[in-house]
Amino acid sequence: MKRSAIQLRQDAEQQRIEIYEATLRRVARQPRPSPDFYKAIKEAEAGFAGEVVRDPQSWHPQMKTRDPARLRLAAARHLFAGYPVPAMLERIWLNDAGLTPEEVRLRKQWYVVAARGGSLFKAGASQWLTRKEVHAFLNPPAELGFDEALWHAIACSYASAPALATCIARSKISRAPRGEMGFWRDVVRFFCVNPAPVETIDDLCDYLAECRRQDPGYSIQGRTLTSLNRRMHEWHRDLAAIERIEALRRRAAGRGAYRGSSAVAPAAAWFGSPLADWEWKPSDKDAKAKGERFVVRQLKQAEDLVMESRAMRHCVSSYAAKCVAGHASIWSLRWCTKDKIDRLLTIEVDQQGRAVQVRGFANRPAHADEQRVLVRWAKARGIALQ
Repeated sequence: MKRSAIQLRQDAEQQRIEIYEATLRRVARQPRPSPDFYKAIKEAEAGFAGEVVRDPQSWHPQMKTRDPARLRLAAARHLFAGYPVPAMLERIWLNDAGLTPEEVRLRKQWYVVAARGGSLFKAGASQWLTRKEVHAFLNPPAELGFDEALWHAIACSYASAPALATCIARSKISRAPRGEMGFWRDVVRFFCVNPAPVETIDDLCDYLAECRRQDPGYSIQGRTLTSLNRRMHEWHRDLAAIERIEALRRRAAGRGAYRGSSAVAPAAAWFGSPLADWEWKPSDKDAKAKGERFVVRQLKQAEDLVMESRAMRHCVSSYAAKCVAGHASIWSLRWCTKDKIDRLLTIEVDQQGRAVQVRGFANRPAHADEQRVLVRWAKARGIALQ
C-alpha cells in the first residue's frame, strides 16, 4: 500500500533523529576512569615490601593524572624516598622497556637504597665503581640516563675536564656490556688521555668491539689514537670489500652460477672446491713447539678472504670473482700451536687441481720448510704443484 505524505514525513523525522543520536554517541566524551592508586602502590611495593619507610595505606595522593607510569613513580617516592634521588634512577619506575628482569631489579634496588640514604657501594655498585665514582654517579648532569651516568662517573676518575667526561658518557661506550667493564674502562682512560669528538669515539667503539669479538684478549694499552684511526679505516675498507664480494656472490647465486647446480649455496659463502681441509701434526721429535700442527683451510667466505688479504698484505681478495664463479679456490696454510696461529702461505688452486700461485707475507715465495709441508698437502689431496 502506498504510504501517505504524513507517514513519509514521520519516517524522515525518525531517520534524522537516529542520525543525530549516532553523531552524539560518536563525538560525546567518554567518562574518564579514576586514577588507579591501589594498582600503582602495589606495583611499586612489589619485591621491596620489607624496605618501605612509609605505610602504603597512608598514601592519599591529590593527583589527576591517569598515567600508570607517573602514578607508579609517585607511589615509589611515597614508599621509599627519605632523600632526594637523581632523575636517572627514578626513570626505572616510568619505563623499563628493553631491559631484562635482572636489570630492572638492579635499578629498582639502587633506587630504593639511594632513596633511603643507604650505601650504593655496599649494595653492589662496588662491582663496577669505586666509592668516588659512586658519588659521581649519584650526582650526574641532569640529561644523562642510567648507563650514561655510570660511564660518566668512571670518566670523571680520569678526565681533566667535566665536558670531556660528559662527551665520553654520551658516546657508544655507554652501551658497552657490563660484563666487559675492565676492557671498556681502559677505553675510557684512553680517550681521557687522547680526547676526540663523540663521532670519532663512536666509530672507534665499533672497531674495538669487533676486535674484541675476534680476539677476547685484545687490549688497547700501548696504542695511539693515530694508529687506531688508521686500523679503523682499514677495517672500514675491509667491510666495503666484503660487501662487494657478498653482492657479487648474491648475483651469481641468482643466476645459478654454481656449476649449473640448482642447489643453494650456504649463507654468506660459495661452494668452492670439493676437496676437504687438511691437517698434519709432526711427530714429537720433529715438532718445534708443543702442540704443533699445520692446517690447510679453504677460504669460502668474503670475510675470510678479505682477512687473509689484510693479514698477508697481498691482493688475494681480488680473486673473489673467480672463487664465486668456481674457476678457482683459495687455501690458507697455517701453523698452529696451543698458544697461537700464524698464517704462512696463501694458495690458489685452479679447476684442474693445480696450485697456480703460492705466496707468503707481502707476496714472498714459500720458504723451504713451508714447501715441504706444501708437498705433503699436495700429495694428500692430489694437487699438482707448479
